[in-house]
Amino acid sequence: MHSASNGHKQGQTPHDLVAAHFESSATLPERFFQEQAPNIARACWDMARRFHQGGRLLAFGNGAWASDAQHIAVEFVHPVIMGKRALPALALTNDSALLSGLAPGQEDGAFVRQLQTLARAQDIAVAFSGAGRDANVLAGLSLAQRMGLLTLGLCGGDGGQMARAGLDHCFIAPGNALLQQEIHETLYHVLWELVHVYFEHEGLLV
Repeated sequence: MHSASNGHKQGQTPHDLVAAHFESSATLPERFFQEQAPNIARACWDMARRFHQGGRLLAFGNGAWASDAQHIAVEFVHPVIMGKRALPALALTNDSALLSGLAPGQEDGAFVRQLQTLARAQDIAVAFSGAGRDANVLAGLSLAQRMGLLTLGLCGGDGGQMARAGLDHCFIAPGNALLQQEIHETLYHVLWELVHVYFEHEGLLV
């Protein structure tokens, strides 16, 4: 019989694996948010100002990260807390017919075409990428920068090209893909909440 299976270290029990996962789930997010708190506050301020100027949030990403784009969009359009205003947001990943129709034969992918058609200078581009290396996501961000949008990148690993793209704000989540998505989900909930805090002092956003 094999002494270890599925890549588990020899001698690890299921209890050890569960304990290790929950330790990472507790310590890595806590460290991330402690370190990134000033940057998150600045990003929320910039987002609140764009919304105040009539901007919209345009979110995009590939695969599992497309669901994060959809999640952040619905958070802003349909607030879960009563009394909070709805803010305009759209996930560019929602329309499968549009995505599949635009993608074939286009080197940069559908996100560029959508941004060319939909985006305005006062808008906000929020892009998700597991390792910061998705060519179509990076192309969309590059176009958003040239058009004058506020650009936010949420990625993992070492950040890849996304971390070196000169975005207005880039947040690199530590850990494996599961932890990265946990951190990103908490992050965009914080972004939503703090944007609304700034809107409570709307006179400062002019």
